[in-house]
Amino acid sequence: MKIVDYSCKDFVEVLASKEPVPGGGGASALMGAVGTALGNMVGSLTVGKKRYADVEEDMQRMKAKADALQQEFLHLVDRDAEVFEPLSKAYGLPRETPEQQKHKAEVMAAVLKDACSVPFEIMETCCKAIDLMAEFAEKGSAIAISDAGCGAAFCRAALIGASLNVFINTKSMDDRTYAEDINKKAYAMLDKYLPLCDSIVEQVSARFR
Repeated sequence: MKIVDYSCKDFVEVLASKEPVPGGGGASALMGAVGTALGNMVGSLTVGKKRYADVEEDMQRMKAKADALQQEFLHLVDRDAEVFEPLSKAYGLPRETPEQQKHKAEVMAAVLKDACSVPFEIMETCCKAIDLMAEFAEKGSAIAISDAGCGAAFCRAALIGASLNVFINTKSMDDRTYAEDINKKAYAMLDKYLPLCDSIVEQVSARFR
């Protein structure tokens, strides 16, 4: 059974258990899907309204993009589990002899890159979603504008959560050139999109004052 097919109750219970998956990466991907869906709801409440006829075409485009991002996030929930399980097993490989140490090092190098690639992809998807939240907040129906702010906040949390899962893997990599390149790209996303999220939330909050 795929993790994305769990009930909300089952997901939370397994997440709280000692099972290796889902973990922080999968939870971040799910958070991204929920955040994107909140923005998508703003679009759903905006399309077809005479008051917002001038942004109808934009809303249809944004909703289609949100639909695609939601599916990508859900796909990444399961992908994160797929790449983490080999890593959890690799940590348990014996390293008593030089041969075992060499084998473990080779396996770890491969699985660490795989385990890092998915949360990195979650981060990239979060950035696309946050750009979309900015549009929903700007152009969406006033009666649902709080949901655009919530969507941005959720995507912000997903971005930070995914980054932590990137950094814990790059820290363990022997290939420091590769690790630092990934870290540099991840920090660049955080530097750009965390302030944007804060700005979206602040703009939404300001409309209630």
